[in-house]
Amino acid sequence: MLGVRWFVFAVATVASCLVFADRALSGQASSAVRAEIIRLDPRIDRLVPKDATLEKIADGFTWVEGPVWSKQGGYLLFSDIPANAVYQWKPGEETTVFLKNSGYSGATPFGGKEPGSNGLTFDADGHLVLCRHGDRQIGRLDSDGVIRVVADRYDGYRINSPNDLVFTSNGDLYFTDPPFGLPNVFDDPQKAPVQGVYRVGKDGTVTRLIADIKAPNGIAFSPDEKTLYVSDVDPKRAAWLAYDVKADGTVANGRVFFDATRWRKDPFFGPDGFKVDQQGNLFGARPGGISIIAPDGTLLGAIETGQPTSNVAWGEDGRTLFVTGGSAVYRIRLTTTGAGY
Repeated sequence: MLGVRWFVFAVATVASCLVFADRALSGQASSAVRAEIIRLDPRIDRLVPKDATLEKIADGFTWVEGPVWSKQGGYLLFSDIPANAVYQWKPGEETTVFLKNSGYSGATPFGGKEPGSNGLTFDADGHLVLCRHGDRQIGRLDSDGVIRVVADRYDGYRINSPNDLVFTSNGDLYFTDPPFGLPNVFDDPQKAPVQGVYRVGKDGTVTRLIADIKAPNGIAFSPDEKTLYVSDVDPKRAAWLAYDVKADGTVANGRVFFDATRWRKDPFFGPDGFKVDQQGNLFGARPGGISIIAPDGTLLGAIETGQPTSNVAWGEDGRTLFVTGGSAVYRIRLTTTGAGY
């Protein structure tokens, strides 16, 4: 998303209270902050317990994004996009820099506000794979510490600034490519002709799957991988979109899965990163919190953080949802289990 963030928080219907356990990078406790869990459908009670507590586990960053949990290492990684770095958080330890120059490796100063990495994930071999804004590429951090290019071009032009990414069970990589990391964003003279959604096959072939989304952002699959979800922060169509996945991995029948216009904030801040649980419920970050949407498109409720929430990730035993928002990282213990666990 864009480097300048702001949020106006308003909620009319409150079903129960959620308490923030506030703990900064230094480990010093501070005053608790109260927010709300919105319960609109009884199905949410099977997902979010009534005594759920949102805990701040790290703070003091610029704009955090792309959280991912390492099952092998037992730690969380997340991007600070303006700082051009990936940080590591591990229970009981200090938050540390995991990777410098995570998105931009150039020798000259970057001309924009968001040079760093955005979305993060791991491949089947446990290598970190990054959406790299400044270098305009998908990169893989190999065991020797070198970041190697996974994808950086399509049809003769450079991709824009990849935002989020997800692997399928067969090893194909899907990613979104808006221009938010370019120095002049949509008006950048080096911008690619379209803002696409792409697939990288196991052989390295890059295929553009979707070319008609103004501002593609978050991306995830349903648990059975038969539906691809993409968030669009276009001011004229802020929504989570759904596509049918065909046998060859391409997509069809694009449609609005859930209209997110009510939460959109100017200029391009709306439905952001998201994940699904094992039942196919979507947990979507957006201005002010996390919307929880059933596979049938019903809004079950929300976790209202009061923060410009950017992304989420499942971690620990799969029942912890990590949340990036503004300058801080949070976690909340849920009843449901994330897809992939």
